[in-house]
Amino acid sequence: MSGYSLDAETARDRLSSEFGRAKETMAVVWQDTGAKFGLVILASFVFIGLFGPYIAPYHPIEDTLRRQGAMMRLTAPSGKALLGTTSFGKDVLSQFLAGARPTLIIGLFGGIGTGILGFLVGLTSGYFGGRIDEFLMRLTDLTFALPLLPMALLILSFVSPNVWLITAVLVIFLWKMPARVIRSEVMTVKERTFVKSARARGAGHLRTMFLHVAPNVLGIGFLYTAYAVGWSIVAGASLAFLGFGDPTTTSWGRMLQQVFRSGAIRVAWWWVLPPAFGIAAVTTSVFLVGRAFEEIVNPELQTEEQ
Repeated sequence: MSGYSLDAETARDRLSSEFGRAKETMAVVWQDTGAKFGLVILASFVFIGLFGPYIAPYHPIEDTLRRQGAMMRLTAPSGKALLGTTSFGKDVLSQFLAGARPTLIIGLFGGIGTGILGFLVGLTSGYFGGRIDEFLMRLTDLTFALPLLPMALLILSFVSPNVWLITAVLVIFLWKMPARVIRSEVMTVKERTFVKSARARGAGHLRTMFLHVAPNVLGIGFLYTAYAVGWSIVAGASLAFLGFGDPTTTSWGRMLQQVFRSGAIRVAWWWVLPPAFGIAAVTTSVFLVGRAFEEIVNPELQTEEQ
């Protein structure tokens, strides 16, 4: 059997082993009470994000609620508006359900994009070293030096913000942390015997990097991708609150901006609490799941807590 075939067979075995380990990891995470609660909240968030606009009782922007011919301004929760109304007579429940989708898009795709970009940069930098590592790490240092919100506000000031553009901006500034951590892990893994054996059998750099090194740092990559989802949601809501969200959609951050600008933030609790609670619940759930996953990736944490 040729060295190339042996290398391919070893890679398949390693990927199969990693898949089995991933299934075991999810089973362990599900046993954690906090992580289980977080997964349920995240599943509910995804469901609302996908189907919220379809199950909303009213259109969040076009429909104005009226009672006896008068606009229902800042009306407390009632049978007609279960979560009350805004200062313009819009249904808060409908805005909350519709606002989950932009929040989901920014959080999910921002987190996944951050995880993938940070993983690739860290993997490439740690594996090749030398000038490539020097260039990528100096680029990472530059990203660390640029504060997220001020730079995002600067960029969005010159364009028309939309959900996908905001997601891209967040990815550009959030990939730095996973890149640093992945790089340090890769620098350790690439010195192990099985990696050197793959190179000795004639495996190319890309094959060695993606089939032998990458599977051994995927755990860290998944962990930081989970955290990046929370970072993206908070950052996206912050931009929307500051007036730099997508003006054509309703999001939880934009709901908070509207109640603040109306001057009713201290009065209309039914308008404030749903988006605030939604953001807090989702980000906390991401942390709980990430914390449980981190204990698996880092067994030393379990020892410390015990």
